[in-house]
This record gives sequence, C-alpha cells and structure tokens, in this order.
Amino acid sequence: MILIVLYKKANMVINTHKKLSITHHTQKIPTTRLLCECELYAPSNYDNDPEMKEVMEIFDRQTSERFREYDERMKTTRQKCKDKCDEAIQKIILKDKMEKQMAQQLTTLETKIDTNDIPTCICEKSMAGKVEKTCLKCGGILGTFVPELGLIGGSALYATAQTAALKVGVDKAIELVGNIYYLNEVSAIDLTQLITPANFNHKMSLIGIVNNVSNMCDTGGAAENTIFCLYQASLEESKFIPLISKAAGNAAEAAGEAANAEFAQMTSAATIFSDVVIISVVAVVCISVILLIIYLILRYGRRKKMKKKLQYIKLLNE
Repeated sequence: MILIVLYKKANMVINTHKKLSITHHTQKIPTTRLLCECELYAPSNYDNDPEMKEVMEIFDRQTSERFREYDERMKTTRQKCKDKCDEAIQKIILKDKMEKQMAQQLTTLETKIDTNDIPTCICEKSMAGKVEKTCLKCGGILGTFVPELGLIGGSALYATAQTAALKVGVDKAIELVGNIYYLNEVSAIDLTQLITPANFNHKMSLIGIVNNVSNMCDTGGAAENTIFCLYQASLEESKFIPLISKAAGNAAEAAGEAANAEFAQMTSAATIFSDVVIISVVAVVCISVILLIIYLILRYGRRKKMKKKLQYIKLLNE
C-alpha cells in the first residue's frame, strides 16, 4: 500500500516537468443532407441542366448511329445468307433434274464415274467417229480435187467451143467466097489455104483474095477460061470489082456470125449439162457437199454429247 502511494507521488512530480499537449477538437460535419440539397437532383432540374442535355444528346446520337450500322451489317449478312441458300437450292434442284435425265436418257452411263476414267489421248472409236473421220478424209480429197477438176473442165469446154466455132466460121467463109461467081472452080487457088481462123471474118482479107483471083483473069493468067473470068469479061471492070468486093465483105460478116452462133450454142446450159465431163464434175461436187454436211452433223452431235457427259460427271463429283 505504501509502495502504491509512493509511485503515484513520483509520477505526479515527473509529469509536472513535461509540456502540456493541447488537443484541438474540430467541428464534426453532419452526414445528413438537407431538403434543399436533394432538390438539385430532382428530375425537373436534372433534365433542364445544359450539360446533362448535351451528354444525353451525344449518347442518343452515338447509340442511333451504332444501331444503324448494325442494321446495315445485318442486311448485308442476311443478303449473303439468302444468296448462298438460293445457290445451294438451285444446285440441289439442278442435280436432281440432271440425275432424272441421266436415268431416262443415259441408262448405260454408270453412276460412279471418276474423272480419271475419261481418257485424255486415246478415245474409243465408235461408228459415228469412224464415219466422221471417213467423211473428213473424203471431203478433204474432194475439196482439193473438185476445184481443179472444175477449172480443167471449164478450160477444156471453152477451148472446145472456141475451136468448133472457128471451124464453122472458116467453113462458112470458104463456102460463101467459093460461091462468088463459081470462084471455087478456079484450080489455081486453094481457098482452104488462103482462108484461115485468123482472117475468115476480116472483110479486107477476103476482098484481097477475090481481087487477086480477078487479076489472074488477064490474058495468060492462071485463072483464064474459068467461069469467074468469063463473068469478069462480060462485065465492066468498074462494076465487077465492087460486086465481088461486096460479096466478099458479106461472106466475112456471115462467117463471123456463124462462128458466134456456134460458140454460143456450145457454151449454153443445155450443151454444158449434156456433156459427160460436166455431169461428172457436178456429181462429184454434190457428193463432196453431202459428205461435208454429214461430217458437220456428226461432229456437232459428238461435241454436244461429250459436253453433256462432262456436265453430268461434274455434277456427280460435286
């Protein structure tokens, strides 16, 4: 007990030498809110605040823009999905249709066909292929031969017609000149040597021939004592020369007309098609055209069939 009392006194003596510490007490702020402060956040004041209005407008604008972008993306996505669905449906419909056609038309075609089964170099020779190849060879040979044959035939026909026309013209000129006062009975001249294909229709050439014979009628001439010379002696020379010259000119004109008529007849359609060579050429041309048509038809059919078969194979592989 005595120890306790002494401890307290000693403690009091020690505390008297220390400075006093003053504790400042601040006024406590109340946590409660007054009614006037709550009115600042009332809905009417909140909506009418300019800053809040600006924030709300920005929010509405950004939200509307994002919704619009979302709608556009969804439209594009829906269109793509719709296109894919339509394409898939079309493929399914086309595949079913092709399978039905295969079952109806190509009963011999196997349903399990691989693209490796299609030969790339060696193809099976069918009857149509053989006929096509034969027609192609024949058409090539005839296509090369027929123009040459036609050219040769046309040239030969023209040469034949021209030769025949010249012969007719020369014969006609010899006949008409020989009939001028029996000039053909004058043995001193040979009209076949004087009248040729080069001069049978030239008036001056024939007039020169008859004038030369007229000069032979003089005394001691080669044509003396012939009927032609007797006619010359019975007429005046001024009258006889114009007569025989006119007759020789008429003979040249008649010979030319006869030659032209013969040439026209030889080159007419009836004469041409009555010739065996021309008929042969026409027949060969017709045959070549028929073979060419057959070749084109077979080639078109084969290509169409191969194209359809490749389409079937492609659909089956898909």
